[in-house]
Amino acid sequence: MAVETYLGIGTNLGDRKANISHALKMLDAALGVQSTALSPLFESEPWGFSSPDRFLNCAVRYDTDMGPHEILEICKDIEARMGRNVAAPEFDGNGRRIYRSRIIDIDILLYGQGRISLPDLAIPHPLMRERDFVMVPLSAIVSDDTRLSFPEIFAEDGRKALLGRRL
Repeated sequence: MAVETYLGIGTNLGDRKANISHALKMLDAALGVQSTALSPLFESEPWGFSSPDRFLNCAVRYDTDMGPHEILEICKDIEARMGRNVAAPEFDGNGRRIYRSRIIDIDILLYGQGRISLPDLAIPHPLMRERDFVMVPLSAIVSDDTRLSFPEIFAEDGRKALLGRRL
């Protein structure tokens, strides 16, 4: 049975629109299905680090029979094939994650109504609620059933839509 799966995609290097388009084509091929919903593109400032390069972000929905770990492997493989260093995350001396500019970033945001908390995978994405560049595009495409299943995430409809520039 196909599971409603939401991914967040972002990029701030090179031809950002082309990066997202290429990642979507690779996801369609690897997942073996076409996306069922795609948000508008949103431009936003980097989150967690400084860079003159703004991000372009979107959210996409797939209805797939694949499990979450298999989807995670596909996302990491696509990131690597597009030129991103997918080594383990870096942390500073205080234990805070170090973020950098990237050609592509693909995150699993939601997988059905499931909740997963493992060392290598957390769903819903643990920081999504703090990131308007995730929540604004996701809110544009999320189904009512999924919205109702996660009231702690979608409690505020009409988030700061002016945060980023809709393209």
